[in-house]
Parts: sequence; C-alpha cells; structure tokens
Amino acid sequence: MIKFIEQWGTGTNRIVNSCLNYGLPEPMFEEITGGLVVTLRKEISAESLREMGLNERQIKTVRYIREKGYITSKEYQSLFNVSRATATRDMKSLEEKGIVKSRGTGKRDLKYVLR
Repeated sequence: MIKFIEQWGTGTNRIVNSCLNYGLPEPMFEEITGGLVVTLRKEISAESLREMGLNERQIKTVRYIREKGYITSKEYQSLFNVSRATATRDMKSLEEKGIVKSRGTGKRDLKYVLR
C-alpha cells in the first residue's frame, strides 16, 4: 500500500511537470466521492475566447496571466485605463466562465490566476 501511495504522489508531480513543459496549464486534481479526478486542459485560443463572449480586454488579460502568472485588479485598471467597477465586472465575468479564479483575501492580497 505504501509503495502505491508513493507512486501516486510522484506520478502527480510528473503530470504537472509534463503539462508545464509543453506550455499547458497545470491540471486540476479533485477528490470526488472517494476517487481522484484529473482534468487536463488545453491552451485556449483567442478565437475560442471570443466565442465565449469575452471582450478584447479580457482576452489580453488571459494572455497577461499566462505570461506573468496572475493579475491584480489594480494592474487590470492600469493596463486598460478602466475604473475599478469595470475591472471588477470584467474579472467577475472571467470567473463565472471558469477561466480564472481568485486567490488571496481582501483587496490588497487578491490575485486572479488561470484555472
């Protein structure tokens, strides 16, 4: 049993490293009703993002997060010269579509990362 657990642990690291080496997002690991579900995600094209109803700011934001790893609301406001309300609305839309998720607590620590 211990060897199985050890192999499982190193296997997940290999999966994550392989995805990152190929320029893909990290896979999602979820425990669902006692089982492990691994979701592998592909790179999302600008065209498919447009088809999802994203505006150009949001599409550029996805590219920005891919390069930097995250974006804050303040960075979003500065990059696109928009109000805090617009930044919040755009980021909320990205969250609802399952493209980004927020990390951190409070206004100063909140960052958005790709799902």
